[in-house]
Amino acid sequence: MKILVTGANGYLGQGIVRQIIESSHTVIATDFTTQYVDDRAIKKDCNLFEIENPYEYFEKPEAVLHLAWRDGFIHYSDAHMTDLPQHYAFLKTMITSGIHKIAVMGSMHEVGFFEGSVKADTPCHPLSLYGISKNALRDSVQLLAQKQQIIFQWLRGYYIVGNSGFGCSVFSKIAEAAAEGKKGFPFTLGQNQYDFIDYEDFCHQVAAVVCQDKVDGIINICSGKPEKLADRAERFIKENNYDIKLEYGAFPDRPYDSKAIWGDDSKVKQILESGKEYDKNQ
Repeated sequence: MKILVTGANGYLGQGIVRQIIESSHTVIATDFTTQYVDDRAIKKDCNLFEIENPYEYFEKPEAVLHLAWRDGFIHYSDAHMTDLPQHYAFLKTMITSGIHKIAVMGSMHEVGFFEGSVKADTPCHPLSLYGISKNALRDSVQLLAQKQQIIFQWLRGYYIVGNSGFGCSVFSKIAEAAAEGKKGFPFTLGQNQYDFIDYEDFCHQVAAVVCQDKVDGIINICSGKPEKLADRAERFIKENNYDIKLEYGAFPDRPYDSKAIWGDDSKVKQILESGKEYDKNQ
């Protein structure tokens, strides 16, 4: 397929574009700048929302993977609400122009306060502007896709672990602090349990989902199991041989964070197993 990837220059975009290309698909990569994008991609630097006919401009792709999002780690930023109509308008234009498939990066923050394994049909009651806007985009774009009878995939992402200072996760911040020579890192008590997935595994799962058409709907991009934040952070420090210690209790837990939440990985497991079976038969 020819796959358009928006937000391609971001932390996630860089790894996902590389994985899709290595799966022998063509990538049209777009962002304000694409300086960090794999050079094997066809790069288009632009403001996505200012393109009059994006389907034509991006060379009539079969599928779009929409990663573009502003202030993803600032959960109460007004940008989530002000940008929402533009995300919707862009995806609507792509859908009505004849694209074969729409895939959009979602977030477990759409779910809100929930304890246990999150499935595709778990009710969503988001508690931040970020979660509210993602939830609204999913509902609206899913309706459009159903009306046009095209494939719709919503990739609900969980907590990504990576040692790059490029990202904005707590793990990226620990990596950045260690690189600066800091000996302490202000932390919560770290007792909440989340679904942690390594960066490379996350990118691999996203690419596997987008590069197939049999499994659609809401698909959790996750490990499928919970782990205490403190345990995963300590293990992360050990894995990377960082000389830094967590300063427990420096920050309170966010009131809208669940005590234990993880994704049901049955759909993504099915996709990965089908991919292995396909490779075996080639």
